[in-house]
Amino acid sequence: MGKALWFVMYCLVILGSSNVFALAPVSIYSENELLVLIQKNQHLNQIQQDNCQLLQDIQARADRVQSPIYQFLYGDMLAWGVCVPQDSKEGLKYLHSAAYQGLSEALEQLGRYYAKGILVTQNDKSALRFLKTAALMGDNKAIILWVQLLLEKRGSPIDFTSAYEALLQMQLKTNRETQEIDMLKQRLAQQMPKQIVYRLEKDFP
Repeated sequence: MGKALWFVMYCLVILGSSNVFALAPVSIYSENELLVLIQKNQHLNQIQQDNCQLLQDIQARADRVQSPIYQFLYGDMLAWGVCVPQDSKEGLKYLHSAAYQGLSEALEQLGRYYAKGILVTQNDKSALRFLKTAALMGDNKAIILWVQLLLEKRGSPIDFTSAYEALLQMQLKTNRETQEIDMLKQRLAQQMPKQIVYRLEKDFP
């Protein structure tokens, strides 16, 4: 077999093998799919698994469409340097924009950041404001952290009644969650007038 034919066959093998390693195209996530990923805290891992192919689409939906859930995603990517150079300050701007549009996941995350001093200066007033808003929207994570802050005397007793109502209305899926919420209810009830706790429990369906 001539050298020319060997060279042609070699090129075909190389070209064929390169296709094996080509990135498969990734479809943009629907808002519902992205919401599930965020609620499971898997959104940044998913972006990395998709080899950052959706970066331009994500940024466009955050900037041009002003989609709160994509602002959350892009903000988190910036805040932690996933697929983009890390810029925590700019990332927090996107998270704030998503929160101001009413995305409870953004409200909860900002509340948690301010409560624990993550990427921001620790600030109980800001933490309670974000967490209370998300909690009253039914965000379970926000409810739990809000109540914990109240029990640590980092908030106002004025919010005890609303917090107790939020605990009563939580949708729980596991026995572990039920036990955790029952413990928080007991601790909060100890700080409240008995007649108010009785009324709340009686009125709860």
